[in-house]
Amino acid sequence: MRKLYIPAIFIVYTFVALPEVFSQPIKKMEWDGAGVVKSATSTEGKELSVRGEIPLLTLVLDNRGYSITDAHFNNGEWIIADKLSIKIFNDTSPDNSLIGSFVFTNLTDDTLKLGNVVFLGASDGRHHITGFGDHRLSRTRLFRPGQSSVPVILPDNAWELGYSDVPVQGEEGWNICALIRRGSWKNAERRRFETNLHQGGTVTYKAYAEIYRGDWREGLKLVFQKRLLYDLETFDNTLYERDDLHWIRNQYVIHLMMAWDHWFYDKRDLFTPFQDFIDRGKKWYGGDDILGIWPTWPTLGIDQRNQWDHFRDLPGGTKAIRNLVNQLHNQDIKFFICYNPWDESTRLENHLNGMAGLIDELDADGVVLDTWGSSSYAIQRAADSVRSGVIMYSEGMAVPKDMPGIISGRVHNALYHPPLLNLNKLIKPGFAIFRVAELKYERIRREYNLSLFNGHGVEINMFSPGQPAWVEQDYKHLGKIARILRENSKNFRSVNFTPLVNSILDSVYINYWPGADKDLYTIYSLIPEGVDEHIFEFDKHEGQHLVDLWGHRELEPKDGRVKVRIEGFHKSWLGTNNEGAVTAIAVFPKILNVERTGNRLSLSAARGDSIFIWKGGPDYEKKALVLSTGDHDLRLPDVFPRYEGKLVVQLKDGRDLLDERIIHITPGAPILISKSVKSSVSNKKPQDMVRVKGGQFRWATSQGDEFISYPRQDTTRIHNMRGFFIDQFPVTNREFKEFLRQTSYRPEDDYNFLKHWQNGAIPDGQEEYPVVYISYSDAQAYAEWAGKRLPTELEWQYAAQTENRLKWPWGMEMDSTKTNMGIGGPYPVGQYPKGKNPLGIQDLVGQVWQMTQDVYESGSYTYNILKGGSYFKPLASWWYVQGGPQPLAHRQLLLMVSEGFDRKGTVGFRCVKDL
Repeated sequence: MRKLYIPAIFIVYTFVALPEVFSQPIKKMEWDGAGVVKSATSTEGKELSVRGEIPLLTLVLDNRGYSITDAHFNNGEWIIADKLSIKIFNDTSPDNSLIGSFVFTNLTDDTLKLGNVVFLGASDGRHHITGFGDHRLSRTRLFRPGQSSVPVILPDNAWELGYSDVPVQGEEGWNICALIRRGSWKNAERRRFETNLHQGGTVTYKAYAEIYRGDWREGLKLVFQKRLLYDLETFDNTLYERDDLHWIRNQYVIHLMMAWDHWFYDKRDLFTPFQDFIDRGKKWYGGDDILGIWPTWPTLGIDQRNQWDHFRDLPGGTKAIRNLVNQLHNQDIKFFICYNPWDESTRLENHLNGMAGLIDELDADGVVLDTWGSSSYAIQRAADSVRSGVIMYSEGMAVPKDMPGIISGRVHNALYHPPLLNLNKLIKPGFAIFRVAELKYERIRREYNLSLFNGHGVEINMFSPGQPAWVEQDYKHLGKIARILRENSKNFRSVNFTPLVNSILDSVYINYWPGADKDLYTIYSLIPEGVDEHIFEFDKHEGQHLVDLWGHRELEPKDGRVKVRIEGFHKSWLGTNNEGAVTAIAVFPKILNVERTGNRLSLSAARGDSIFIWKGGPDYEKKALVLSTGDHDLRLPDVFPRYEGKLVVQLKDGRDLLDERIIHITPGAPILISKSVKSSVSNKKPQDMVRVKGGQFRWATSQGDEFISYPRQDTTRIHNMRGFFIDQFPVTNREFKEFLRQTSYRPEDDYNFLKHWQNGAIPDGQEEYPVVYISYSDAQAYAEWAGKRLPTELEWQYAAQTENRLKWPWGMEMDSTKTNMGIGGPYPVGQYPKGKNPLGIQDLVGQVWQMTQDVYESGSYTYNILKGGSYFKPLASWWYVQGGPQPLAHRQLLLMVSEGFDRKGTVGFRCVKDL
């Protein structure tokens, strides 16, 4: 049994708070003569046996896969296919921990291609990372048992790494994670994914392993985030702790443009197009967080002027550019300059002095480091000497050993069709990543979608000229993504980020971003026909609710699973930079209370600083209704007149989204638009009125044909009624005539007004008939003159039914002797005194339809609610409005077009007066 002492490396992190992953480095590993690993012992003495046949090493040699178990052992070295020698050394590191080194030597006269080296072996049954295929720039994949492999982005100094995860026996929850990295080489050519070993050439790989507790993702976090791929023994976290530099973590959309771009400067309109560009961005994607100008390459070197001279020689000089920067700052947009470190042959000027001077002259917020994937403390100090808060932004993604010196950078667009999972985000969540995207060549929704999936920003590089016709559509798609990124920025900086949580569907990928106030799932789908299925498991706790932030839908887990709807895309986009669809699911605490009751929307929130209410959903081209936190009671017809559909209510604290609720107004559903009014108050019963005492009333209604929906929101529940007076009879012609005499009232639209009168006079003998051919406005004008008002439908029915909830005024059964059964003509009020109700109210049914205060909008229509039935009862068809006396709970809508159209020969009213 052979033993290998491997890394017991304790990385020291200065000022870094990392999630606890319970782990112990391994100091000893044992394997048998065939190269099969048997056990591992940690630095703390914990000994574990591995589960299954685990080879010490697997690799690919000249495109053929081998395991060390295929080799024969001879005189201290393993020989594979008589071509490759493998020697294992126990080296001592500076901190006296032991590191295992694998030295590979070419034994042939030919050149060998060595790649896909995986310590503890690649296996279909275990999670591991290694190369796949022959892609020139990105072939590294994370392999998952029983699921498709996932292409991943790694640091630029680690594309060749091999990672594996190994379960152990008898220790539930314990595993081994193992990493191998390429180190030195001799007489060999280092390539991105493999090493070409010439005759006698060697390459050394260093192997690391630890035992840890948790699932395979915890092993990934341990190696990538806590150990930083073993690139560093210490990490200086000073830059990440500087408050003045934190702003870059919340930025998600950058545009870099060249100074000769017509969007920046035009000879005819000077800098006007620049503001037009800014305004366009605000409308489509919420505007740019950062704008950068590039006046140097590819014109630098055409004469002796250096890179800083090119800025100074822009139209209007640095003074004009400073004015533009002030203009940006007034709109909360940051400004970046560029730095070309290779500019050594033009007019001599100290680089650091030139950069610092330009930052000072322009009040710049950051510097794009052309060709550099890292910064230096000297460069940062030069910027700091001018002003605080200046960001260095690397052209490429900084590798772990360079991350202490820079806090933001790119995933370069040279990495065409970027891999799905960006593991750089796992390494240092506080590092601000931006994926470079270009508009000219093809549609790039995949670029935008993966930025949301991986929780990082987008740099839209406009250096190549041209903006296709579809640019507006795709910018608006970016806008939906940018909003989610901006409103949940704290989650996307979480050190507890967990990649690839379990998805029920293959080709649907889920990242998890826990936070202090809410949790977030970002989901990316490669299913062209779209998804509307249960895709992940979730155990919802009391006080939580789930919201789809893309479609703005509230989700309810069923049997512990969450059903998610994801958009489809055209199948021809598969394999292109336009493939895929995305969504995000937020798990909110219930902070925002939202309830719609009829035409009222009640809101309350004790936290946050503002409540946004959106018609349809958030959109940068819309304006939301913005309220302060606290309690609000809104009338929907006042704030969103004639609106039907979804209302999205968001609670925010600054830009952070704290909670979201969705309210639906079903198209065609009636909304009460009439406002409650008060009459003058009386405690003494007015003449010809009946007192109705307050009390509780369970309101129930009925109606006929429902081609147009009737309101439902307040029915079937118990109402606490206040007392009031109600007219004993409907308003008569005589009473209405007196109103006209005293007020000289005349409606603006007098068509059909009192049509049954003759030359403005009441027909002989009809003084006590109910007044008809009046509109809703006419009735309101009379009521106001009389110191009264129209009753609501609820009040009319409460007074008519009394607390006994009678079906008819006199009882529960129809009695034809107590009402007009539909004689075809009007008659004086009070003609059926036996038909009064227990309170003495008469002519409640069978006389004239009686208007109420309640007016509803139902999408395309406006209508008033009528009660009581009328003297007219058409019988030729059941399609007619059903006339004659109607039960007290019955309601009939009066469709409202104009005052003239609304006036009917069968519609009158009675009034109420407040106690």
